[in-house]
Amino acid sequence: MKILVVGSGGREHAIAHALARSPQQPELLCAPGNPGIRALARQVASGQEVDEVVAAAQAEGVDLVVVGPEAPLVAGLVDALQAVDIPAFGPSAAAAQLEGSKTFAKEIMIAAGVPTGGHAVVATVDEGLAAITSYPAVVKFDGLAAGKGVVIAVDEAAAREALVDMLETKVFGDGEVFVEEFLEGDEVSLLALCDGERAIPLAPARDFKRALDGDEGPNTGGMGAFSPVPGVDPDTLAEYSAIVHQPIVDELARRGTPFHGVLYAGLMLTAAGPRVLEYNTRFGDPETQVVLPRLRSDLADLMLRATRPGGLAGAELDVDPRSAVTVVLASRGYPASSSKGDVIEGVDAAGALDDVTVFHAGTGGGEGDAPLVTNGGRVLAVTALGDALGSARERAYAGAESIAFDGRQLRGDIALAASRLPA
Repeated sequence: MKILVVGSGGREHAIAHALARSPQQPELLCAPGNPGIRALARQVASGQEVDEVVAAAQAEGVDLVVVGPEAPLVAGLVDALQAVDIPAFGPSAAAAQLEGSKTFAKEIMIAAGVPTGGHAVVATVDEGLAAITSYPAVVKFDGLAAGKGVVIAVDEAAAREALVDMLETKVFGDGEVFVEEFLEGDEVSLLALCDGERAIPLAPARDFKRALDGDEGPNTGGMGAFSPVPGVDPDTLAEYSAIVHQPIVDELARRGTPFHGVLYAGLMLTAAGPRVLEYNTRFGDPETQVVLPRLRSDLADLMLRATRPGGLAGAELDVDPRSAVTVVLASRGYPASSSKGDVIEGVDAAGALDDVTVFHAGTGGGEGDAPLVTNGGRVLAVTALGDALGSARERAYAGAESIAFDGRQLRGDIALAASRLPA
């Protein structure tokens, strides 16, 4: 079995790592991969553009393509692969609009009866400010923005700055902007495998978006995560999935655009119940780095089954009862900028620790005598398993402290509060 993994980040390394554990022992290929992924997979394309990936998949005669990032999904990579009879794990371009357009996602949520926050689409800064009735308020860019198109505005000045950036300066390009009510509670990330007819939830996770300890500083793509989430037991997980996953799968099937792949629901657990903050149409990052290490089922088999209508019928997931914690190491300047070319030391030492895995994200070099260097904002994610969140957390930080590079940034409080809750 040949599987091609598309993407170059920590999420894709975690996917490749899980696929490598499959009892089917698939041959792994990557496009383009990163130094960590290429230790598991053979590179067959230099990028992830639609035409290049399709050509590589055809030339290699792959049995499955797994699409990691959102941009190729929205660009129609799955559609192009299906057109040449190559199974692809991921949604069509039409279904991927759940992530590609936040306005479309709101429309689907309302049609499907999924609980979410109130919102208003605005065309000018003044319209946006007039639509905000209280602070904090949320300002969102409609299209893809690499996880940075959401601003929580604490006052009018912050809201005005965000609206100017998105509507006038167009820092994320052309696209609609809307303001949304601020929801309070605890966040949970729920991912589900979908086959166009049903949604099967994976283990819940919680990530940390702010750059600094105590949830201070600017939003990032994610500085760490943990799984499981206290209070979300298997029964509660099934209940939430029935509210936030299955209605979306049903609604998209009704519209003739069935959803295959991973449906990610970002939830806020409010006093009134769960409310959806956003949907992603692929594995989350860094949630994947804690969810997949806990999955004992054959991921290759599940992904292939998910490409077929109804293919996940009867599937039951085997989940490791242990906890997982991942700590992201970021480069100097992140998230406003990133430092490239700084030599990284200690990755092998970290990975040699018991139950610790280091996932590459923004790394380069590492081939032959070339040193491993930073090549992006989020550089590495150090994941550890433990019998409880506390022990997993200790191992993850022990791994993180084994790694050094100039300008290294990390949060010191990933999973800290949750680890102190009664078991």
